[in-house]
Amino acid sequence: MIAGIDLRGRGPEALGRAALAGVLPRAATDVETALARVGPICADVRRRGAAAVREYTARFDGVELAATPVPGAALDRALAGLDEQVTHALAEAARRTRAVHQAQLPAETVTRVAGGLAVTGRFSPVARAGVYVPGGLVAYPSSVVMNVVPAQVAGVGSIAVASPPQAEHGGLPHPSVLAACALLGIREVHAAGGAQALAMFAYGTEDCAPADVITGPGNVYVAAAKRALRGVVGTDGENGPTEVAIIADDTADAGYVAADLIAQAEHDALASCLLITPDADLAACVDAELARQVPATPHRERVASALAGQSACVLVDDIDAALAVSDAWAPEHLEIQAREAAKLAARVVNAGAVFAGPYSPVSLGDYLAGSNHVLPTGGTARYASGLSVLAFGRVVNVVECDRQALAAAAPLIGALGGAEDLAAHVAAVRVRVRGDVS
Repeated sequence: MIAGIDLRGRGPEALGRAALAGVLPRAATDVETALARVGPICADVRRRGAAAVREYTARFDGVELAATPVPGAALDRALAGLDEQVTHALAEAARRTRAVHQAQLPAETVTRVAGGLAVTGRFSPVARAGVYVPGGLVAYPSSVVMNVVPAQVAGVGSIAVASPPQAEHGGLPHPSVLAACALLGIREVHAAGGAQALAMFAYGTEDCAPADVITGPGNVYVAAAKRALRGVVGTDGENGPTEVAIIADDTADAGYVAADLIAQAEHDALASCLLITPDADLAACVDAELARQVPATPHRERVASALAGQSACVLVDDIDAALAVSDAWAPEHLEIQAREAAKLAARVVNAGAVFAGPYSPVSLGDYLAGSNHVLPTGGTARYASGLSVLAFGRVVNVVECDRQALAAAAPLIGALGGAEDLAAHVAAVRVRVRGDVS
């Protein structure tokens, strides 16, 4: 059910990113081509505001809107109508996510650089955040939690959510998304999706004030819109099709491994799933489990397409080689189902999130681990992080210096300013310590 790639006979030093380029499968997403389509949409929203958003909503979502804001009564109805168990689960997910993200807040730091000179670094949240929650194949109330809670923890004063309107729900976003917003105290929700929603957040419209930061996953057009709008507004990563790598040895349970591959493939036919193992017997057992489990899963066509399209079982000589292959691929999610999983996890260099041990599946991270499930995809885990409170703020440095400390630094400032031919910089210091600008 899943293709095989045999990398045995190659040591970790021969399994780097360059050596494996084109060898390991991954869904192709052409953001540059999508940019050609979303660029004019973003420009039109900038020019015509809410009218443009409504027109694109009618064209792409088949919904005619008088305005994008969702009435507060609709939010309350959605929460009241949500299944009690789902409500409890979302509340617990929010509690755990809040706890993990609270620990991420940078503490204020005071550095005594020299006598009379101190620099204080303090975390300062942005004033307003725009959160995008996709529609598509399924609704994602959990993504409301994963985006809104870090913004709240960061101290963002104004948070707005946008999610595509759906004709089957009266032209409103999915009720579970509205309910999650209401549960978290978000009262500003917009029925808008795709590039037009991100442009609405970036430029502002008659219905929606501009945001300072936009976060949230989406399809290739959402990723392209983030790229087009970066610089106008802060953005998180260009999250693409989901992916998982599983490093497993002979101690792994083939049933668990197969279930986790299927769980990731369930997201999207473009999902990428990689099993990396030094155990050929395990690989065969996992393949047998896939043959047994896939026909029984509700989204079997989507799962089968992902497993056949851009997924593989990679055979390697040992766990060191497995780690090298994983680091070269830089997966969004990495599971380690092997001996001393926690120690192996500490050696991982490139991954959006690591799940160590047989009882730490990605599904736990998607909902209730407290970690964030908005993670870097497409190999960007080499340099990007998952969503955190840091996306919703900045570190601002406050510099305090007395006259004596400035005088002590003046000769060095004079040397550097002179080397850069910036005489006025030097003069701005000299006028303070000498009383003149000579």
